[in-house]
Amino acid sequence: MMKKAYKFLPAAIFLIFIIGMMVLFFVLPKKEYSSSEKRYLEQAPKFTVDSLLSGKFGEDFEKFLSDQTAGRNFWVGLSAYYNYAIGNNGSNGIYLGKNGYLVNDPEKMDDLSRNIGYINEFAEKCPVDTTVLVAPSTGYVCADILPDVHKQYRDDDRFEEMIAALPSARFVDVREAFKKEYADGNQIYYKTDHHWTAYGAYTAYRELGSVLGYTPHAKEDYTVTSYPGFYGTTYSSSGFWLTDPDTVEVWDNPANDTTIVTAITDNGNVTEQKDMFYLSHLEDDDKYPIYLDGNHPYTVIKNSAASSNEKLLVIKDSFAHSMVPYLADHYSEIIMVDLRYYSQPVSRLVETEEIDRVLVVYSIDNLATDTNLGWLE
Repeated sequence: MMKKAYKFLPAAIFLIFIIGMMVLFFVLPKKEYSSSEKRYLEQAPKFTVDSLLSGKFGEDFEKFLSDQTAGRNFWVGLSAYYNYAIGNNGSNGIYLGKNGYLVNDPEKMDDLSRNIGYINEFAEKCPVDTTVLVAPSTGYVCADILPDVHKQYRDDDRFEEMIAALPSARFVDVREAFKKEYADGNQIYYKTDHHWTAYGAYTAYRELGSVLGYTPHAKEDYTVTSYPGFYGTTYSSSGFWLTDPDTVEVWDNPANDTTIVTAITDNGNVTEQKDMFYLSHLEDDDKYPIYLDGNHPYTVIKNSAASSNEKLLVIKDSFAHSMVPYLADHYSEIIMVDLRYYSQPVSRLVETEEIDRVLVVYSIDNLATDTNLGWLE
């Protein structure tokens, strides 16, 4: 008799577990936001006959059920570490590397040639010099922290392709500088985020100097303040919740304390502050927007004590946010546009704002996937 009871014990436990999860799903309050994943969670879909017949209601309800499952963080983490334990490191698109690094696997480069073509056409027609700086991938620069089995990071092939396809622009190749700094023990990229660190951004700024015609400041010219507890977007997508946080740094040039004005235009509204660092974001789940307040269509930085009267136009992704504060020492005005949100021809902006130089700053992954570079024309 007891043997028969034990026979059904696993099924009974599983049934109790399923019923318990269902009860918790209906009883527990629904969350709107996940601080670990840094995203808003799906809410209950509105039922209509049309949505039911089209299948949309079923799809939306499945997402709602997944997002609102009791103990979601635990299950996401369990899945990530289970896959890691059985040898499927990177199955979710992120490698758990050595020394606490979380690294995105290589992006497909399907749109790289097209986007480089857009940039070269723009540079060919642009009446002022255009300079291009592309940040290599974390997995390429920090290759020693990757797991033994991983996809290949073909940054060398892509960089040679870009250099050959940009005869009308000046290309600043930071590969060797980044590798050297990393080999010397400096942290070029965050461990939990895809961006370069403040030190990595400084290295890029230093390499730009000889091409753009300025003398970079020494590291000692800056007051560096560190803020711990930063978990980036790579962490949020990984499920590797046991990873230690990063530290974000602000490299501030004291000479700019009274001379900088940052004006951000968003949805027709302009907000100004006398600083380039938005420290209120230190209280947020995502601290990276301390640099120039994050993503906006149009940002202007003016420095009345700059070393030149030139106006620089920066066409960029979010990698530029932590580098532009270094550049502000050398230009009386910097205009930044983000083509994901700025949907006007940039060539017209060069003329109307009397731009002296153009700088294009992207990571290689974003440059390979961006669908908005057509606005350059």
